[in-house]
Amino acid sequence: RRHWILWYYAYVCWYSCAVGGKMALALKNTVSQRSLVAGSRTFAPRIRPARTLPRRSAVTAGAVSEVNDDTFSELVLKSSTPVLVDFWAPWCGPCRMIAPIIDELAVEYKDKLKCVKLNTDESPNTATDYGIRSIPTVMVFKGGKKMDTIIGAVPKATLVQTVEKYL
Repeated sequence: RRHWILWYYAYVCWYSCAVGGKMALALKNTVSQRSLVAGSRTFAPRIRPARTLPRRSAVTAGAVSEVNDDTFSELVLKSSTPVLVDFWAPWCGPCRMIAPIIDELAVEYKDKLKCVKLNTDESPNTATDYGIRSIPTVMVFKGGKKMDTIIGAVPKATLVQTVEKYL
């Protein structure tokens, strides 16, 4: 019985990391109150609080505006300046990794380049139209046409080099 509870505890810890800590809070009382006797010692497992990352909207600086299926045509395709579009999702770790880089580019090129982000969970039609299969995907639009695509979390130098080609 002791081994079953230990495996159950390991599963709860893994699942709580995958779900974001919601399951850990619900099962904390049932697992942590069980004491396991190992020889003369009492073992009471503890569940650490799950580490939560801030949502991307909390990290975004404000120079990056949000677009959706309804506003994409107006803000991106009809823009007179080149537009950097970041296709992302709140659950995506690499998307949160490049979020500060996109914010920096928006500040550095604020007069020459418009930076926007599109949540693929909330706007699936636009993501499907442009064939987004993995995120993060960054696209550069100029004159209403897609000029370049970068897939994955890349260093700032790669993004700068791509943006510089279309300014």
